[in-house]
Amino acid sequence: MKVKSVFAAVVAAATIVGVSACGGGSGTNADGKAEVVVWMNSTTGDGKKFWDDAAAAFEAKNPNVDIKIEAIQNEDMDGKLQTALQDPSSAPDMFLARGGQKLRDVVEAGQVMDLTDKISDQVKTQMKTALDTTTIDGKVYGVPQSVLPGGIWYSKDLFKKAGITETPKTWDEFATAVKKLKDAGITPIALGGKDAWPAAHWYYWFALRECSQSAFDEASSDLKFTNECWVKAGDDVKNLLDLDGFNDGFLTTSAQQGASSSAGLLANHMAAMELMGGWEPGVVRDLTPDKKDMADLGYFTFPEMEGGEGDPTAMLAGADGMSIGAWAPQEAVDFLNFISEKEWQEKYATAFVTIPAAKNAQSAVTNDALKQVLKVYDQASSVSLWLDTVFGQNVGNALNEGVVNMMAGKGNAEDIVKGIEAAANKG
Repeated sequence: MKVKSVFAAVVAAATIVGVSACGGGSGTNADGKAEVVVWMNSTTGDGKKFWDDAAAAFEAKNPNVDIKIEAIQNEDMDGKLQTALQDPSSAPDMFLARGGQKLRDVVEAGQVMDLTDKISDQVKTQMKTALDTTTIDGKVYGVPQSVLPGGIWYSKDLFKKAGITETPKTWDEFATAVKKLKDAGITPIALGGKDAWPAAHWYYWFALRECSQSAFDEASSDLKFTNECWVKAGDDVKNLLDLDGFNDGFLTTSAQQGASSSAGLLANHMAAMELMGGWEPGVVRDLTPDKKDMADLGYFTFPEMEGGEGDPTAMLAGADGMSIGAWAPQEAVDFLNFISEKEWQEKYATAFVTIPAAKNAQSAVTNDALKQVLKVYDQASSVSLWLDTVFGQNVGNALNEGVVNMMAGKGNAEDIVKGIEAAANKG
C-alpha cells in the first residue's frame, strides 16, 4: 500500500509503560452516562495529558458522556487489540488504527465502523489526503491523527565531536560516519532489538532502496518476493552488522521504555543515531533528564544504496489514527470528530512534538528536527507504509522475527524471505 501525501505529517507515539486494560465495550455506566472506552498508547508525560484533557473537555460539553481512556503498551497493542475485538463486551469503542493490511483485517472481520458518512466536513476537508491511509475499498474506517515519516535521528553534538561535518547521503558515507564515531569512543547506533520491529525497520529501508518501485509495490500488494532485491536487503542488514556500530546488548534492549532504551540512549547522548519513525522527537523528549526537547536533535533521510533500483527520495512512514468499533455508540464518533478539530489537532502537535494530520493545524509545529522532516517529506517521490503494517499481523511478524533471528546469528538473508513467503502462503 503506497501513501503519497501533499502535506507532511509526523507523530510521536510517546513513551509508554505497560498497563493492564480490560476494555469495556459500549453501554452506560453506573451513573447512567453513555460510556466510550478508548484504547491509545501513551501513558506518560504530555501525551497522556492530551488524552485526559481531551476527554475532560468533551465531557464538559457533553455531560451525559463518560470517556474512559485506557493506555496499552505500544508493543502490546496489536496483540491485545486482536484478542479484544473478538468480543464487543470486552473491546474498546475507539482504538488505535495503523492502516494497511492490519486495518483491512478488522474491516473484513466486521469489527470496525464505516465512517465515510459520519466524519465531519472539517475532517474531510483538512485531512483529505491523510484519510487515504485509513480508506479501504473507497470507504473510510478511521481518522488519522498524523502520518509518521521515518529516517535517522542523530545528535548534532556527538557528530561534531566525532568530526562529522555533513550528514551521510550514501551508504559509504554512512559507514564512514560510523567509523568516525567509534574512533571517538561514541556508540554510533542505538537499536532496541528486543521489540523486533526497530531492527526490522533497517530491512524495510534497505528494501525500499534496493527494490524498484514496481517490485516494492508488487510485494506490498501481492506478497510476492521473487525479486532478488528482497534477499539483497537482507545482505545489507548483514553488512550493517559487520560495521559493529550498535549499542552493547542491542538484541535485549527495548525501544522506548526508560533511559536504557534505544531512544533513551540517544536522548542522553549515549549513542549518536537511531533509525525511527517521526514520533522520535516526542519519545526522546520524555527521556531527557529535564523532560524537554533534545536541543541538538537532528534528522536525515536513509542513505542511498549504490546500485539500488529504488528512488533515493522515497520514504517510509506510519499512519496512526483512531477507528471506531462496529458496536460503538454515536458518542464515540462524536469524540473522534472532536479531537480531529483544528484546536485539538494543534494541541496534539504540541503534546506529541509532531505534525498534525489536519493541514490547518500544521502551524503549531515548532520543532527544528520536524521542520527538517517536512522539507525531506515534501520532496519524496513516494511514501510507503511500514512493511509490517502493509503485510498484516502474521506476515509482518514473520518478517520482523526473521530479521531479528539473522541479527542473532540464527539465519541469513534467504531465510528472511523464506519466512515471510511461508507466512503469506498460510493466508
